[in-house]
Amino acid sequence: MTQDSASSAARDPLASVADAMQAAASSVTQGATAARQAAEKALPSVGMFANRFLYTTCYAVSYGVVFPLALVALSVPQNNPLVHGMIDGSRAARSKVDEMLGGTPSAAAEAPAAV
Repeated sequence: MTQDSASSAARDPLASVADAMQAAASSVTQGATAARQAAEKALPSVGMFANRFLYTTCYAVSYGVVFPLALVALSVPQNNPLVHGMIDGSRAARSKVDEMLGGTPSAAAEAPAAV
């Protein structure tokens, strides 16, 4: 401020208040712009974190379920009544799900395994 504007501002208190309000409004506008820019940068990072967390969780759960079942299934001898019963039960369950969902069951799903 020059000396003339300082002395005129000292003489006019409304001009001082107006200048202060103008500075405050300018600061709020700049702050809002900075906050919006920061949010735009952070949003993709949050989305990527959520996607990665969901993927890792589903992977771990499916691996934890499928691996032990596959291990047990592969360790059981294949040509026995236990395995044939499991295969027939699996086919019947798939056929029932197809029926419930309105699909047509395949011919392979309806045929029982040969004993």
